[in-house]
Amino acid sequence: MDEKLIRYEKQVRLAGIGETGQSRISTAAVLIIGCGALGTHLASHIVRAGVGIVRIVDRDFVELSNLQRQVLFDETDVRRQLPKAAAAVEKLRRINSGIEIEAVISDVNSRNIENMLDRIDLVLDATDNMETRYLINDACVKHGIPWIYGGVIGTTGMTMVILPGQTACLRCLSETPPAPGVMPTCETEGVLGSVPAVIAAIQAAEALKIMVGHDPAAGELVHIDLWDNEMNRFQVHRRADCPACGRRQFDFLAGAAATEAFSLCGRNAVQIAAIADAGPLDLAGLKVRLASLGTVTDNGFFLNFKIDSYELIIFPDARTIIKGTTDEATARSLFARYVGG
Repeated sequence: MDEKLIRYEKQVRLAGIGETGQSRISTAAVLIIGCGALGTHLASHIVRAGVGIVRIVDRDFVELSNLQRQVLFDETDVRRQLPKAAAAVEKLRRINSGIEIEAVISDVNSRNIENMLDRIDLVLDATDNMETRYLINDACVKHGIPWIYGGVIGTTGMTMVILPGQTACLRCLSETPPAPGVMPTCETEGVLGSVPAVIAAIQAAEALKIMVGHDPAAGELVHIDLWDNEMNRFQVHRRADCPACGRRQFDFLAGAAATEAFSLCGRNAVQIAAIADAGPLDLAGLKVRLASLGTVTDNGFFLNFKIDSYELIIFPDARTIIKGTTDEATARSLFARYVGG
């Protein structure tokens, strides 16, 4: 029997896929943005399904604390300090050598995201911050590319299929992202390892539906809480006045609503600053959330948070100086982990 028929036999037997659907899957190109808990599960599903081109983008490297939930990594990757995208692709190529798998080790921003969409049919969100999701939304709505939002925190997760021109987009759901410091992060709240597995499974199933031409559960926000065994679905309606899909005003893609990161000369530090005014941070609340993770002090003007070899000086306007690195991608990652946004 042909090797491809053996590999995908159980998938081809599904009434919704068949040989025609498998052929469509094999010619599809998917971009996975983020290669952490969601991204590793997603990449495994997508590669095993036989998607023809899989491009994985991530800015971080593998750490020991990742292994609890990020299924493509192991202790060897931690010792080698491999970039997550590179470590994932190394594993995935051993799983399926018959497709094209590409690692992009980069921070996703308004300057490079449209290039990342080259040849791409579908985008899967596995990011760790809302600002990047709004950027994905802008880029995909502009170019008419379907994308699937996914997010996890604690014991809960959410996902939503967005078909530009047909369904509500992310800005129909919420016009602006929450301000930095308002939303809890995985670093402060933790993650139950099975939650990203479930959300990624839903995202992957919806992705395959799109590839084979079957109607996905588009325009629905799915919310789960595995600790309380709850699952809810909410219909999200398209807004005619939506800045992105209604007025085609792509603020995040233009960089107007992004955060700036730049190295501070001679100081081994990077400053992160929000361009848009989102109001003052709740420094007292943030201090409480960070206290269990490292050393936090408050002098009445800013928080000083020390963790590992880094020091974050967090001001009320969300401006943050991150000492211990001159790498902007590392600084953005630390900002997303501990301040949020």
